[in-house]
Amino acid sequence: MRRVIVSALALALLPAAVFAQDPQQPPAQQQPAAPAQPKEPKLTFSGSAGLLLVQIKPDQTAAFEEMIAKLREAAAASSDASAQQAMNSMKIYKAAEAMGANALYVVMVDPVTPNGEYAFFELLARVMTPEQLRDPANQEMFKRWADAFATGPNRLNLTPVGGRM
Repeated sequence: MRRVIVSALALALLPAAVFAQDPQQPPAQQQPAAPAQPKEPKLTFSGSAGLLLVQIKPDQTAAFEEMIAKLREAAAASSDASAQQAMNSMKIYKAAEAMGANALYVVMVDPVTPNGEYAFFELLARVMTPEQLRDPANQEMFKRWADAFATGPNRLNLTPVGGRM
């Protein structure tokens, strides 16, 4: 009985042993890479217009505004039409009133691009070159900008009522 179990186990593990490759040896034949699938947007809107309420730590407003300026500059220089369209449809305001202890920024998006990306860091990744994204100075900026957010943005999908004004 013991021989049967050992033989069955050996037989079951045989394909793994045959196909296991020595990590030092390159594979005999490389499979072509699958074409990159378009990424689903992380932040999009379903209405014809949208609103983001963005809470920024009160001592980090300069970092957030620096990020928006960098994003606008990079989008304008980019060949990514969807990122340019997203940035052109955004109007960003700083509210005079705070939201709790945080500074409040209101981002109005009108018109919304269907299935468009409106997450700030995703847009930055699309409009910056790979060299810019790898640059250690930019990596430090990204960390500083990410630390400026008190919470994630609150999203509101908007549909006009009573016609356009």
